[in-house]
Amino acid sequence: MEIGRYHWMYRSSRPHRYHHVPALRGNISPLGIQGCFECCIKCLGGVPYASLVATILCFSGVALFCGCGHVALTGTVSILEQHFSTNASDHALLSEVIQLMQYVIYGIASFFFLYGIILLAEGFYTTSAVKELHGEFKTTACGRCISGMFVFLTYVLGVAWLGVFGFSAVPVFMFYNIWSTCEVIKSLQTNMTVPGDQICVDIRQYGIIPWNAVPGKACGPILENICNTNEFYMSYHLFIVACAGAGATVIALLIYMMATTYNYAVLKFKSREDCCTKF
Repeated sequence: MEIGRYHWMYRSSRPHRYHHVPALRGNISPLGIQGCFECCIKCLGGVPYASLVATILCFSGVALFCGCGHVALTGTVSILEQHFSTNASDHALLSEVIQLMQYVIYGIASFFFLYGIILLAEGFYTTSAVKELHGEFKTTACGRCISGMFVFLTYVLGVAWLGVFGFSAVPVFMFYNIWSTCEVIKSLQTNMTVPGDQICVDIRQYGIIPWNAVPGKACGPILENICNTNEFYMSYHLFIVACAGAGATVIALLIYMMATTYNYAVLKFKSREDCCTKF
């Protein structure tokens, strides 16, 4: 009896602890969980997945192109100075062009970082407007004009990056020719058929250094030693990665084109008063 009375007095002395528990349990209801679930589904429906994938692909491609391209250009200058053009005046113009390209790479990285974020934000805006996630559909002429401007600018950048992708394949082609020539020299030395001294690579034929550059070419064992250097190995593979990054950026811009064009077309169509009577 004493224990029961003590227990009853303990419960009655702190009644406020027992009045709030049913209230907390009452707030968690199946209707509340369903409403939260529907809200999450609605928010996920407003995510522009195409623009999100394109943004990730664009950031990755531009980062690979800019980072690897910058380091590969530095290694190329080192190879030219040590093995193909010992006179600094012969490749002075090439050094200035490469330095300018490295500064351009900095600008490209900064621009596409901002442009990708803007396009992703524009994708969120147009997707929410098209799907009418926040009530009745409303758009302005200024909003449609901005969407159209992004469509045009994305098309221009896509065409420009096709040229960048083709240009980035040129050093890959040059390094591949040098590497394949070194492999031929190694195979000849193994078979002992023709001396490798007769096989040369003349960099002057690519037009990157003048014809009066000394020595301008490398033959036999000298060429094989060039292929075995870390500068050649790193520059060759970094140019390949930079070319792949440019290709990824082209694909990202193509996805941007399709997404922005579709959103702009839907916004343009739904802004018409007789849009529901045209089908």
